[in-house]
Amino acid sequence: MAKFWCSVCIITILQLSHVAIARREQVPTPPLPVLPLPTFSQLKWQQRELIMFLHFGVNTFTDSEWGTGKENPAIFDPVGLNTSQWVTVAAEAGISLMILTAKHHDGFCLWPSKYTDHSVISSPWKHGHGDVVHEFVKAVKSHGGIDAGLYLSPWDRHDRRYGHDLEYNEYYLAQLHELLTKYGSVKEIWFDGAKGKNAENMSYYFTDWFAMVRELQSSINIFSDAGPDVRWVGNENGFAGNTSWSTINSTLLSIGNASIIDYLNTGDPKGTNWLPAECDVSIRDGWFWHKSESPKKLSQLLEIYYNSVGRNCVMLLNVPPNTTGLISESDIYRLKEFRTAIDTIFSVNLAEDCPVKVSSERGGKGGGFGPENVLDDDHIWTYWSPREGDEKNHWIEIRVPNGGLGFNVVRIQEPIGLGQRIVRHGIYVDGKKLVEGTTVGYKRLHRLEEVIHGGDVRIIIKESKGLPLISSVGLHFDPYWKPDRKRNS
Repeated sequence: MAKFWCSVCIITILQLSHVAIARREQVPTPPLPVLPLPTFSQLKWQQRELIMFLHFGVNTFTDSEWGTGKENPAIFDPVGLNTSQWVTVAAEAGISLMILTAKHHDGFCLWPSKYTDHSVISSPWKHGHGDVVHEFVKAVKSHGGIDAGLYLSPWDRHDRRYGHDLEYNEYYLAQLHELLTKYGSVKEIWFDGAKGKNAENMSYYFTDWFAMVRELQSSINIFSDAGPDVRWVGNENGFAGNTSWSTINSTLLSIGNASIIDYLNTGDPKGTNWLPAECDVSIRDGWFWHKSESPKKLSQLLEIYYNSVGRNCVMLLNVPPNTTGLISESDIYRLKEFRTAIDTIFSVNLAEDCPVKVSSERGGKGGGFGPENVLDDDHIWTYWSPREGDEKNHWIEIRVPNGGLGFNVVRIQEPIGLGQRIVRHGIYVDGKKLVEGTTVGYKRLHRLEEVIHGGDVRIIIKESKGLPLISSVGLHFDPYWKPDRKRNS
């Protein structure tokens, strides 16, 4: 009898196991990714949204933008230099990455390089014993929550080796090695192709440079016109294209090539490389500090934000320290204003308490890919996915009750960890089309021409690469937005 009951128990356990396995097999799996995909470092970079550039050097003291390379290092004497102040200002502005010009085109080095005397060694600052790069990296590390980046100009108007391919590339690699081995973790290294029309012919061994960067810092992102991790947006106004793909064909790119500006600005839906754009712009007219200049108006900074971060890019805002070695009070004030404005606009999502419905759900209701995912805090790995095989337009609709605070900004985000997909989309309120858009990517922000106080807000995905996925939707009110009826942002 005992054997009989034992057998029954075994059979029952096996049956329950089969049921459990069958149920697990019925749990909907995520859709396949659409290649190419971002690396871990690229994904983290994208989530930064707003980062800071710091142009500082002999140009700060000569009231110039491009130095000649003939400047006397004795002019460099920032008597009140305080890199901790830089970092505090950045932190209060919501910055998570700061990039310092370790060497600009004039060739003056902000660290005591053993390969040249044209550096802080020959300046009166700290009697020639100072190291701006060290102080900068130390301040960043001490704060926590902020990472360091460095810019090392390929064009060098001072060094005699410039114009001699082998000699200069060896010199450049030696300095690159110093910066990436002496100062700890660097999260972004900045290269560009800028040089004057009359500059000597010079072949940069970018392939060698990039290989050394990878060898020395595995988690770093390399910026240049051609990447390989982050690309230039193609202008210094901070504006990405209205269509903005993170994908591009890197074989069509070359550093310093003016003919690819438009291609850099929009990316390529058929691109085989994940190479997102960074939008560099200065808080002032110039890149270096000039006494005669003032910071841009808040409305200008917000316009840039919507056209960079709001177009699937990262905004790199230059804030130049002055001759004392501090960020100027007027710039600090504007940065605080800018941060307050961003928080005011986006801290409240009017969609959070509204009912949401969709055209279909992958796996059906309770399958894990429902509309509730677009209102959570994870904008990368939780998302709404429609059902496979639907031929009609996919849509998501938010019913906003009439009355109360209205909205004039619509935010849409894709889970880019599975690729960038949306090619065309539209936004309708009660059947009236308000926006006809193209790409979305990590974040798309649409400012509306009017404040909407209620109605059915429907986002229709009209074309996509594979199944369209949406990770987050927001309805926000921007009190600073005064639309010009002649244009459509």
